[in-house]
Amino acid sequence: MAFTLPPESEKLVDDLLTRYPTKRAACIPLLHMCQRQQGWISPDAIDFVAQRLEMTTSQVKGVVTFYTMFHTKPVAPNVIWVCRTLSCELRGARFIQKHLEERLGCELGGTSKDGKFTLLGAECLAACGNAPMIQLNDRYYENLTIERLDKIIDEVAAKTKAAAPAENAG
Repeated sequence: MAFTLPPESEKLVDDLLTRYPTKRAACIPLLHMCQRQQGWISPDAIDFVAQRLEMTTSQVKGVVTFYTMFHTKPVAPNVIWVCRTLSCELRGARFIQKHLEERLGCELGGTSKDGKFTLLGAECLAACGNAPMIQLNDRYYENLTIERLDKIIDEVAAKTKAAAPAENAG
C-alpha cells in the first residue's frame, strides 16, 4: 500500500516547502514526519518523499541511509543507543551493553522479547566527559551505573504498552 500523510500533515508539508529555497531542502524534515507517523522509513515512504520533493528514490534513500536517526526497518517504541566510543568504553560501556543485552534478551541491532525496546550501538553520542551513557529515544542518560540503568529501563517499560516484537532493527 502506498504511503500517504493525513491531510493535516500535508498542510504542514505545504507550509514547510515555503521555508526553503528548493523542495529538496525539505527532505530531512519530511522524512522526520514520515518516521513519526509509522515509526520507520519504509520503501513506500521513500517513494512518497521522492515524488513530493521531485527527487529520485535513490537520492532520498541516500539521505535515509546516511543518517542514523532514520530507521530502515521497524523498531520498538523505545530505541536505546549505547555509546561505544573510547571514552565510554574506558568507563564501562561494554558492561552497560552486556547488561542491556541480557536484560532485554537481544543483541545490538535486536528488539526485546516484549517488543518495547530496540538496542542499537552508536559510534559517538558526544558526551565523553560523562561516560558511560546511552540515548533512550530523544534523551541522554549519562554517568550510568547498572543500578541507575535498571531504574530507567523499569520506568520506561512501565509507561510503554506491550508490542509485538520487531524482527529486525535499523
